[in-house]
Amino acid sequence: MDHPIKRDHARFRKIVKGRIRDNLRKYVSQGQQIIPKGSDKFTIPMPTIETPRFKFGDKSQGGAGQGQGEPGDPVDGQQDPNGQPGQGEAGEGEGNKELEVELSLEELAKILGDELELPNIQPKGKKSLQSTVDRYTNIGTAGPDSLRHLRRTYKQALKRQIAMESYDPENPVVVPIRRDFRYRASDTKVEMQNAAVVIYMMDVSGSMGDEQKEIVRTESFWINLWLKSQYKNIQIRYIIHDATAKEVDEQTFFRTRESGGTLISSAFTLCKEIIDKDYDPNQWNIYPFHFSDGDNWSADDTKICLELLDKSILPVSNTFCYGQVESRYGSGQFYKDLLAHYGNEHEQLILSKIKNKESILDSIKDFLGKGK
Repeated sequence: MDHPIKRDHARFRKIVKGRIRDNLRKYVSQGQQIIPKGSDKFTIPMPTIETPRFKFGDKSQGGAGQGQGEPGDPVDGQQDPNGQPGQGEAGEGEGNKELEVELSLEELAKILGDELELPNIQPKGKKSLQSTVDRYTNIGTAGPDSLRHLRRTYKQALKRQIAMESYDPENPVVVPIRRDFRYRASDTKVEMQNAAVVIYMMDVSGSMGDEQKEIVRTESFWINLWLKSQYKNIQIRYIIHDATAKEVDEQTFFRTRESGGTLISSAFTLCKEIIDKDYDPNQWNIYPFHFSDGDNWSADDTKICLELLDKSILPVSNTFCYGQVESRYGSGQFYKDLLAHYGNEHEQLILSKIKNKESILDSIKDFLGKGK
């Protein structure tokens, strides 16, 4: 039977997760800061959850606190130590009550999946990667104190004292000695697990401003969260481009802004090179994402992009996702070109228009809703 404290804690967690789910669109659209803590924990700020409390009725009903006295009189004789009433004015407005809630990757991903009705991803029929996992399922006679198994140690000491007839039921004291100590011991097992790589590409030319990059940053955070909940082994690569492309780290990816023109084929070419070099499609589930405002230098470069997609990128990808972030300076032509070439129901190409921050969740559903 569960302890009441455990039941209360589980009920509180359920309330918290319900509150986060109810406000998920606000967290995403307002860019609410969700802080990673390690590889599978996240801290989320949220308003304080008010606990139930008693509320007094109308004065005419009588009851507690309805005695003699005037407004402003000290309660129970309490007053300032110097005999003076309190000084200063009351504050205006409600205080900023906020607490931080820690959720696991699985809990946060489930909230996202439930809200968007995302299916679990079915990995492509590829060879799984081999990994070794230590599981503490055995008991040994040696090990560090941190792995000492207290119950097994106690049982061993009890058995020894009974066998030696030193156990007294009237004074049931059990004192383990060194040879009684038992420790959790690991079994190293070989497991097969699917691996995935996400390759983010973003246009950083002058027409992509800070607002557009913030949309990409927020959307990529939630996409990563979902994919990490689906794959045990995941790698993330970042490519930026204007007229030329280069691979960068995450921080540079979201902070770089150039002023040159745009050649989307430069990013697609680098993406192809990364896949060819590091990610055998027989072993990896491959997810390229490209974010742009839809401007490209020329129709000739668009033809090169379509050729790269047809011959090199789409055949090895689970899905290729193109997100067009609306910008006052972008024409949006590349979306139209992809739509004209592939149509709206292509097996591996997914298109999404992202008008503003409020559209991020809808775009994530576009990209991940097919479960590929």
